[in-house]
Amino acid sequence: MAAGEAPIKQAVKWLDDQLADNPNADRVKLIDEASRRFDLTPLDTDFLYRHLAERKKG
Repeated sequence: MAAGEAPIKQAVKWLDDQLADNPNADRVKLIDEASRRFDLTPLDTDFLYRHLAERKKG
């Protein structure tokens, strides 16, 4: 992780890496873990849910 990088960017990268390793992982659990791991705000966490929902469609 780059120093000074926004926690939300770190969380998105971490989630993408986790899903690349295990595409069938429980996304809700991953988002919950990312939220704690990167100390995200509720708005950031909300963004992650939307990010994964859009990604799943594609």
